[in-house]
Amino acid sequence: MPCYVYMLRCQDGSLYTGWTNALEKRVAAHQSGKGARYTRAHRPVALVYVETFDTKKKAMQREYQLKQLTKAQKEALVSTYEAKKTNLV
Repeated sequence: MPCYVYMLRCQDGSLYTGWTNALEKRVAAHQSGKGARYTRAHRPVALVYVETFDTKKKAMQREYQLKQLTKAQKEALVSTYEAKKTNLV
């Protein structure tokens, strides 16, 4: 079962990073206020970045790496991801 690392953009422009093995369900939980405490107070949220991994361990390691980045580094990663996604469509 694949695992995902994701970033959400909150209403105030902040970014939330997490991991899950059920991406759509997890994003819906964040959106409905049943996700993380942080996103409950910063709704609505939008999915802006996703990476897929084979194992929970790899996903959790990547989540940790992303959480160590500065806001500017995260924004650059999101911009690159969105540009690639746009070019694929």
